[in-house]
Order: sequence, then C-alpha cells, then structure tokens
Amino acid sequence: MRNKLLFITGVGIGYVLGTKAGRERYEQIRRTAAKVKENPTVQEATGVLQAQAGSLVSSAKDVANDKLAGTAIGAKVNNLLGSSSSPSPAPTVTAGPATGAPSSHTPRPAGSNGSM
Repeated sequence: MRNKLLFITGVGIGYVLGTKAGRERYEQIRRTAAKVKENPTVQEATGVLQAQAGSLVSSAKDVANDKLAGTAIGAKVNNLLGSSSSPSPAPTVTAGPATGAPSSHTPRPAGSNGSM
C-alpha cells in the first residue's frame, strides 16, 4: 500500500512539474536531441556500433548453430530460419495411439489440464 501511495505521489508531482515546464521546454529538448542526432561524431559512432552489433550477432549465430548441430532443437531452428549451413538429422517423431486421444507423451497446449 505504501509503495502505491509513493508511486501515485510521484506521478502527481511529475505531472505538475511537467505541465509547468510546458511546450517551450519540450521544444528545447527536442531541438537539442535533433542536434545531437545530426552530429557527425554521433553518426560515426552509431555506424561503428551497428557494425559491431552485426558482427556479434553473426558470431553468436555461428556458435549457436555449432552447439545445436545434430539436435532436434537445432533442426527446428534451421527449418524456421531456412538455414542449411549445418545439416542435421530430422528428429524422430512418435505418434500417440490410433484412438485419437492424446497419449501421456503428447504435448498439450499451454493452460490445458488434459481433460476433454
């Protein structure tokens, strides 16, 4: 209860202070942000960070593919992503009984208690 009261008080104080700052302060902050965004140094740093992030993602993808190669999860990921960089055997799928009722090993949807 105390946390809710503190939160509501904080929201109220922020609202009052924000409305007093008004549109002029908002426009000033927006102009400053636009200047920073247009700064060549910031743009260069952004480009470098994007290149590094792309390299890291590629490296992580390669490591994950190596670790998951030959597993059922790896095969599913490769099927979803359309990647054929590391061929892995198809997982063995077993069906439940021919009665149409789910077996004890058949996965059920989340939240299902198993009753029909």
